[in-house]
Amino acid sequence: MVVASVALAGCGLKSGSPMVDEVEPGSVGAGEPLRGASLTVTSKNFSENIVLGQMIGLVFKAAGAEVLDRTNLPGSISAREAIIQGDADAMYEYTGTAWITYLGRAKPIVDPRKQWEAVRAQDRRNGVTWLPQSTLDNTYALAISRKNNARYGLRTLSDVAELVKKDPGAVTVCVENEFAARDDGLPGMEKAYGMKVPAAGIQKMDAGIIYTQVSQSDSCLLGEVFTTDGRIKAMDLEVLEDDRHFFPNYNAAPVIHAATSEEYPEIADLLDPVSRKLTTEVAQELNARVDVEGEDPHEVAKEWLVGEGFIREG
Repeated sequence: MVVASVALAGCGLKSGSPMVDEVEPGSVGAGEPLRGASLTVTSKNFSENIVLGQMIGLVFKAAGAEVLDRTNLPGSISAREAIIQGDADAMYEYTGTAWITYLGRAKPIVDPRKQWEAVRAQDRRNGVTWLPQSTLDNTYALAISRKNNARYGLRTLSDVAELVKKDPGAVTVCVENEFAARDDGLPGMEKAYGMKVPAAGIQKMDAGIIYTQVSQSDSCLLGEVFTTDGRIKAMDLEVLEDDRHFFPNYNAAPVIHAATSEEYPEIADLLDPVSRKLTTEVAQELNARVDVEGEDPHEVAKEWLVGEGFIREG
């Protein structure tokens, strides 16, 4: 008991709570292949990852498992360690995060599938099984309001580089402090695209404020955003294409504690169809329901799974 408590505390895990939803198999989970299993799901503590963690739990529940919900852990490392140590069985993780942060690789792999394959192969040694990734790509980007872009007609980051050369005073970029300093943030992007935004044109602020400032203010022509953020559509922003593929791919994929994957290989068949339906656009819509409309992540996850026919309400 003491050892177990120490292990949980070391990973930052909360006590969690059982999923009590009355759900049944839909297009996945027929025959309840997880009946008798007791599984724990986890996630990081931001809306998108919580929604994805809830999806896994609900699919497991519909397939017959007893599910303990330990989503919404603080930071990436807590959830990561929970999977490695076996204190949690499954979550959605991002390929770029694993490749750069966990595996210590400085240079991303441009091809999304090859990056997933490399992460899958190298993370096996850590006791982590990666299932096939979705096309949901939660990466960095620069965005501009549709209203302002009517004047400039920017489509790509190369277009931004040209504008900086022609009219540097026109370019103001609003970013977080971390993004302003990181090699995989603004400095690296400027180097990759051969541009140099004047220091007076760079404003640092909290992430949540950036979206509002780009949408409603003339002080931020461009802003750092995450491509799956629901505020992009809600605030009528246009995301500029990273045409030189500077930013890493952050495709979401289920990761499973290796021993759990071996004991319940059926998990792959349960989650693969869900991942195939998860796109960047779907994530934007689901994230907007949580971050813009204030809905509960669990209910958002359940309604989407039911709407897609993956599970049915009991």
